[in-house]
This record gives sequence, C-alpha cells and structure tokens, in this order.
Amino acid sequence: MSLIPYEPIRHLENMRKEFDKFFANNFLNDFYNRLAIPRIDMYEADNKVVVQCDLPGLENKEDVKIEVDGNLLSIKGNIKRANEIKEEHLHRKERFYGSFQRSITLPSDVDPDMIKATYKNGVLEISIPKKPSEKSRKIDIEFH
Repeated sequence: MSLIPYEPIRHLENMRKEFDKFFANNFLNDFYNRLAIPRIDMYEADNKVVVQCDLPGLENKEDVKIEVDGNLLSIKGNIKRANEIKEEHLHRKERFYGSFQRSITLPSDVDPDMIKATYKNGVLEISIPKKPSEKSRKIDIEFH
C-alpha cells in the first residue's frame, strides 16, 4: 500500500477558486445594485431635522429630486456612469449606477418651505426646520 501525501493548502486553494467563480458572475453585486437604496443618517438638532445621504457620483443638481409630503421625505435621482466600459473589459462591478429612491418618515412636524440642501464630497445634506410648536398658554377659569 502506497501513501499519498495530504495537501490541505491545495483544498483551500480549490475552495477559493470556487468562491471566485461564484462572485465573478456579479450575482450579489447585481442584487445590491438593483435595490438602489442610498444610505441615510438622520438626527435632530435644536430647531431642525438633518438628513445626510450618501450619493457618490452625482454630476449636477438636476440628477436628484427632494420632496416633502407631510412628514415623508423622498429622495429620488439618477447616477450616471462617467464613461462606458465594455462588459468584456470589466473585471469587477461594485459601484452603483442608475436610478435610486429612498423615502423616510421625519420624526417631527417640519416646515417644507424652508428646506435647504447641500451636496459636498458625495454626501447630500438636507436641513429641514421644525415647525414652531404651539406654545402652551394658561387658561383662565371662570369660577362662579
């Protein structure tokens, strides 16, 4: 009976090749890109709600639309590919290109007429002033 040397590294290399084949078909990347959901941070400051949204690749302000309907904030737009790359030359595709949309409920009543938005370094920041709350007032009771 002859002995065959055991090579565990060879088995790991085969497993790595199988993983590479699975991910090379861009299955997961295509799935995530089709979701097209930008990441958002939202917080409240003194008199405003601030929403920060990661949108790398926007080229001009016409590529994004912001709407507020009641307490619902909607961000829609389109990110275009800067230059077309032929599929046969592409080795990996992870960055998102195409239409996106995200809607979130705001935590308090806001004034939609005073919204300000800025875009810098791939981050869209939306500052939404809160509506002034009704000040409480003392009610005089007629006592008979």
